[in-house]
Amino acid sequence: MNATAAGHGLLVVDDEPDLRTLYELTLVREGYAVETADNVAEALERLRGQRYSAVITDMRLPDGSGLDVLHWLESNARAEKAVVITAYGSAENAVEALKAGAYDYLTKPVDLRQFRAVVASALGLAPAAVTAAARPPPSAPPSAPASALRKLVGRTPVMQQVRSLVEKVARSMAPVLVQGESGTGKELVARAIHDVSPRGAQAFVAVNCSAIPEALLEAEFFGYRKGAFTGATEDREGFFQAAHGGTLFLDEIGDLPLAMQSKLLRAIQERSVRPVGATGETPVNVRIVSATHKDLAAEVQAGRFRQDLYYRLNVIQICVPPLRERIADLPELCEAVLARLAADAGVSPPPTLSAAALSLLARYPFPGNVRELENLLHRAVALSGGDVIDAADLGLPEVALADAEPGMQDAVEVAAAPPPDGTAPLPRDLVAHLDAVEREILERALERHRYNRTAAGASLGLTLRQMRYRMARLGVDPGDHGGERRDPG
Repeated sequence: MNATAAGHGLLVVDDEPDLRTLYELTLVREGYAVETADNVAEALERLRGQRYSAVITDMRLPDGSGLDVLHWLESNARAEKAVVITAYGSAENAVEALKAGAYDYLTKPVDLRQFRAVVASALGLAPAAVTAAARPPPSAPPSAPASALRKLVGRTPVMQQVRSLVEKVARSMAPVLVQGESGTGKELVARAIHDVSPRGAQAFVAVNCSAIPEALLEAEFFGYRKGAFTGATEDREGFFQAAHGGTLFLDEIGDLPLAMQSKLLRAIQERSVRPVGATGETPVNVRIVSATHKDLAAEVQAGRFRQDLYYRLNVIQICVPPLRERIADLPELCEAVLARLAADAGVSPPPTLSAAALSLLARYPFPGNVRELENLLHRAVALSGGDVIDAADLGLPEVALADAEPGMQDAVEVAAAPPPDGTAPLPRDLVAHLDAVEREILERALERHRYNRTAAGASLGLTLRQMRYRMARLGVDPGDHGGERRDPG
């Protein structure tokens, strides 16, 4: 019995008496307080009368499924972590359980060592075994989550959705696929998922899959034993072992060769790796977050990416928007980047952007996204040599209006244009001011085109999708002005 397990009450739900007893005895020996149920109705009755630290449920039950228990926990905002046990080879059930909010899943026949480790991990105890020192429980997370989410700068709806998804998926072990163009901040999202999760105190290991020579992939991922090949003068752990108990971030996963994809899939399924030159396997407990700028579904269709691995990795998907689709975040992003650059250089206060510089940046299409913005501002800070960065310091050519997001460009130009007499006050909140100007432009365009969104958007150079997005973000409702004339869809 272990003191770290004391105080944790568990509910085990399984209709097979022998298995239910096996799970119960295994957990009681670890020091947990265990109650059992043999169907969905009994499980929900117990849950209504008591709160537990975790629920371990079989997927197939006489009067329903483990998903029914998961949905009840979710709809009642319960804090219990859920572990689902599925039949061997039922990958679809496992994925469905993770999407429904399960912390993790196990497949039959259940390996009891793995069973104990998964339960311990769900409760925030040491990942390797319950007998190790306890980590802070999920109910009392460290202060890191708030700062991690603050690094995902932006108040646009798309960025608010990204932050919301990060908070939600961090609670489970479900694999996450982060998709987005190069430079959008996919690793920042992956780090936020790790920091917000109960694994935040453990290792975060980031791997650029496209940067490792194919001949070294297996050794880098799984480690090797001394003498396994020429140059292997000592044992070395791989990325999986280094991330044990924490998160393994596989960046540019779409660049992995097919042969390595197969080995990666096995490691994920078996939760163990075999170092090169070793005769046995090493159990590993890692949360997989992967990222790519490629369309993996198209890669699967083209035969360049394994479909089974794609389904394993793509349980939950987070799409990071390109900068051009959240250009309204530009002032806040610039402020955050300049503050960081100033802190790194030991300069206070940080430099600011002139209205002309901000207007020029708003015109730029940013093919390199936030990474390119950071590089531009880094160079501008070095060239300006002053407290204010002007348009000339950015080193950008004049960009045609057609290259900009039209609605935002109009708003930036109106806000940035100097007043005729030079005496008008500057806006106290630039983002709010720009939003107000853009809202007025959209409303004028809608009125001119009798509230037909397609026509109004076309007059501003916007697609219907872009028009819908901007109207939703700014709270423009054509229903207030003869909504019956809105275009369908």
